[in-house]
Amino acid sequence: MSYRRSAVGIVIILMISAVFGAQAKDAKNAPPSEKIPTGAKVFVAPITDGFDTFLRDAIAKKKVPVEVVASRDQADYEITGAAESQKAGAAKKIIFGNWHSREEASITVSNIKSGEVVWAYSVHEEASTHGKRSSAEACAKHLKEAIASK
Repeated sequence: MSYRRSAVGIVIILMISAVFGAQAKDAKNAPPSEKIPTGAKVFVAPITDGFDTFLRDAIAKKKVPVEVVASRDQADYEITGAAESQKAGAAKKIIFGNWHSREEASITVSNIKSGEVVWAYSVHEEASTHGKRSSAEACAKHLKEAIASK
């Protein structure tokens, strides 16, 4: 039963990743009509497995030039997403000698007033040393680069 539940969970996450990946690809290929300004107020919506907490911490650690607010009503932009963490199984530990987890995360930044997705990013780490923290820091790093390049 546990195997079925894991398989169903993986299929669901892959579908979610495909949707967010398509959004990320579209966002990268099509120039956004607006940029995220430095100092913008951003609300981080709840994300599965507590990833939103890791993302807020990573935004502060990487010094992303935005202000994270506690309420969606106070924000100009909203970060939504999906994340999955899969611990290394016995086979991976024994055969490959790898104890690191597999991490996947996708986030989108949307303008709250217009609903337009202004930026998106997806990360996949097959052997993540620090788990969710690594994925969140990758997202924050690329968000900072996107804001700085505009």
